[in-house]
Amino acid sequence: MSVDVRPEVLVHRPRGEVAAFMFDPAHDLEWTGGITSSRPARPGPLTKGATVERTARFLGREFVYGYVVTEHEADRLVEMKVDRPFPMTVRYELADNPDGTLVAIRASGSPGRFFGWATPLMARQVRKSITADLARLKDCIEHL
Repeated sequence: MSVDVRPEVLVHRPRGEVAAFMFDPAHDLEWTGGITSSRPARPGPLTKGATVERTARFLGREFVYGYVVTEHEADRLVEMKVDRPFPMTVRYELADNPDGTLVAIRASGSPGRFFGWATPLMARQVRKSITADLARLKDCIEHL
């Protein structure tokens, strides 16, 4: 059993502005819930091969995890491989819309044996968390 969620939101700003904010780990604490620190290996926007280490709280536990950017298209897409709380792929997807930018975050992966029994609960929690992140992102960018 696996987790595969893709919430989205319409942000009333041009795609370039959304990407500049969203794809820069310096802004992570402003819009990504549950994290208490974000430490990129190098400053600036995410590009292929970039790595970031975060400290986060998820399901009542605090842990450090890292991700590496495996795919990047300027102002359109960032795909990351994440190792915790379970191995997954997270994609930030941006698309033009007549009213701004359609922003989606897709998270997919298999919780494995430790979290496997709780996959339906985790899928709901991941969707809820991403939906809240997107609402904060929208608020941050629309009020720049």
